[in-house]
Amino acid sequence: MKLKSPFAINAWSLVTTAVVRQWMGTLDYKADFGDPAADPVDARYRGAKIYVFWHENILMPLYLRGHSNISMLLSRHWDANILDRVARTMGFGVVRGSTFHGGSAALRELADRAAKGNLTITPDGPRGPRRRLAPGCVYLASTLGIPIVVMGMGYDRPWRVGTWDRFAIPRPWSRARGVVSQPIAVPADLDRDGIERYRSGIERLLSHLSDEAEAWAMSGGRRPAQQTVAKEPSRVARWAAAVKGPEGVTLDAELDRFDLPAAPGAGSSSNDGRDRPAA
Repeated sequence: MKLKSPFAINAWSLVTTAVVRQWMGTLDYKADFGDPAADPVDARYRGAKIYVFWHENILMPLYLRGHSNISMLLSRHWDANILDRVARTMGFGVVRGSTFHGGSAALRELADRAAKGNLTITPDGPRGPRRRLAPGCVYLASTLGIPIVVMGMGYDRPWRVGTWDRFAIPRPWSRARGVVSQPIAVPADLDRDGIERYRSGIERLLSHLSDEAEAWAMSGGRRPAQQTVAKEPSRVARWAAAVKGPEGVTLDAELDRFDLPAAPGAGSSSNDGRDRPAA
């Protein structure tokens, strides 16, 4: 059913927001951060980040990290209209568009937002393929000069919707787990080959961290660096995002930390930017 009337969109958005808050509030949240200061609620947080996670797991960050100076990139398609209203109600900024397809206006707005805040992208959205990372987040990080934080998330035996992303609905009072990378530096002015190297490496890392988070949620075990994650607004992100933060680690270093193969040529930085991906 296509909801296009403002009244219907507003009504469903209010209902959805209430359900998300009540339902997700029952879960037990724990995370293993490669760098805890990459979390925008951490007192040591400095510098804007681009947070990426698979579309199927959007409920967890939507519930946990509202009011943390994060803007979410959503498509202009009608089926993102309710998510737009829900995200705004829960404390996120919203930018409608794409980094490539008709996205020049969106890219300018994202650049403005990144000067003083964080960005978040579901890089396999809005229509897949599932767990296939589109290059937009890499292009954006390279263009804006801000690092990417890869967020693997999982639940204990969630229900799955029969959508393209197999959208995950956690069972009430179940375990929710996150395995989060260190901020990853992306060189400026990457050419087409460079963007593909980073795209494939970050895709591999995101899939691996998501698998780890799901296995952790299923097992109920402990990780040495785990910490309890609470729903709380950030006290620092509104001003600290505009402060210069750490550049981040290399992609190869982060892949090596999880015993994943290095991205061939990932240390290569740029040419003059002439060979950009096609729109």
